[in-house]
Amino acid sequence: MQRSDRVGDEIRKAVADLIQNEIKDPRMPSMVSVLEVRASRDLSHAHIYISVLGTDEDKKNCEAALRSASGFIRREIVARIRLRVAPELHFIIDDSIERGIRMTKLIDDTIGGSDKHD
Repeated sequence: MQRSDRVGDEIRKAVADLIQNEIKDPRMPSMVSVLEVRASRDLSHAHIYISVLGTDEDKKNCEAALRSASGFIRREIVARIRLRVAPELHFIIDDSIERGIRMTKLIDDTIGGSDKHD
């Protein structure tokens, strides 16, 4: 495992903890998960993939809250992981979980629908 992968995993844990316990922004929805963090090799950038279960408005509010708190999050990451340089944070809303739920529902409806005709 490369150092950037290990640091990315530590950043993921720290950001998840910060979102759940430290960020008190009223725009932050309750159902937010940190799915993955991809840190660049030189650790100058971290792409943070966030899942928000909710409406499009919830997703926009989450993005705004994270942008607003990004300075605080960067400082906390440096303090918790003891990095020399604070990576630039890029928050990306990832809707793959919602797509998966929707696909599962479609499959279940299709399978369940075929049972009705038997």
